[in-house]
Formats: sequence, structure tokens, C-alpha cells
Amino acid sequence: MTSGFDYSVVVYTLSIYAAIVMSPGPNFALVSRLALQGRKRKSTGAILGLASAATFYAILAMAGLSALLSEIGWLARAVQIGGGAYLIYLGLQAWVSSFSKQPETSSNGHSVEGDREFLGGLKLGILVNLSNPKGIAFFVSLYAVAVPFDASMATRLTVLLGGAALELGWYNIVVSLLSRSAAQAAYKRFSNWIERTIGSALIFFGGKLVLDR
Repeated sequence: MTSGFDYSVVVYTLSIYAAIVMSPGPNFALVSRLALQGRKRKSTGAILGLASAATFYAILAMAGLSALLSEIGWLARAVQIGGGAYLIYLGLQAWVSSFSKQPETSSNGHSVEGDREFLGGLKLGILVNLSNPKGIAFFVSLYAVAVPFDASMATRLTVLLGGAALELGWYNIVVSLLSRSAAQAAYKRFSNWIERTIGSALIFFGGKLVLDR
């Protein structure tokens, strides 16, 4: 392992990471739904949960512990099926809520209820990301291509922290944009169809996770 800090490795790796993070997927659908519902505390918790789970997988991949997953492939497959089923469940929840007369909203204050919203979002984000073992495959592939085996510890830590910052930054931007009055007004007007669209996306991603090997 070299002792120097490699800026080019950091920039290249985080550029790829950013492109993946910003691409549509179950995480984006989850955060978007919470933001449109005006559930800022829960969406903030979900963002932190998503970033924490992604960083955990990144650490496993960078430490070379990802081989453990291949040794217990049946467990990884069970987790994948469970994760897909959970996404399908969330999608069905969105469909069910689309038939209610009033859009689901929640308190955003720093009350006990707000704290529960935050913790609920945190658990939701962690569960959604950890239940997708393909996340670790992404990090293994990314680091195999972009991070040399002899990269310094400073370079590796910067990549890890930069990845977490990208997750937090991007989804906070999403929440900020979808929490604006125009977006909220559109959601209140078309909430049923928005919920069904997001629900369908979650069911699609969940089904794909269950069926993919």
C-alpha cells in the first residue's frame, strides 16, 4: 500500500459513484415518496439509513470481506429475496394509500412523534439498502476498477467518506426540491397517481431483485 494521496483515484471513483447514486432506483423512489408526503423527519432518517448501509457495504468491499458473501451464497440469496419482498410490500402500501381520500402526512416538529418519524425512517433506509446484497457487488466492481490495490489508506478513507457525502448530499437535494410548495401542491392534486407510480416502481424493483440471480 502506497503512502501518497491519489487525487485522480478519488475523483474517478467518486464520479462513478455519483452517477450510480443519481440514477433512478428503489432508494430514489423511497426518498421521493417520503418527501412528497411532507415527511421531512422520516425522509431525513431514511437518507441517513441509506448512507449508513451503503458505507457499511463499501467498508466490507474495501476490506476484502466481500468474499464472505460468496462463501454463504444461500444466505445472500435469502437476503435478496427478503429484500425484494420488502420492496414489493412498500409498493403495495403505496397503492393502498393511493385509495385513501387524504394524502398521508406527518408532523415535522422536534417532538416525540417527530423523533419516532426520524427513527422509523432510519430503520427503513438501513433495511432497504442492506436487504440488497447486490450493493456489495457494486462496490466490489467499483473498487476493483477504480481503486488500485496499493492505494493509500488516506485515499481509501477519502473515497469512503466522499461516497457517504454523495449519498447524503444528493438525497437531501431531492428532499429539498420535492418539499417545495409547487411540488407539494402537485402531490396534493395528483397524490393518487403519484403514489401508484411510485408504488409500481417499488414493486418492479422488488420483483427484479427476487427474480435476479
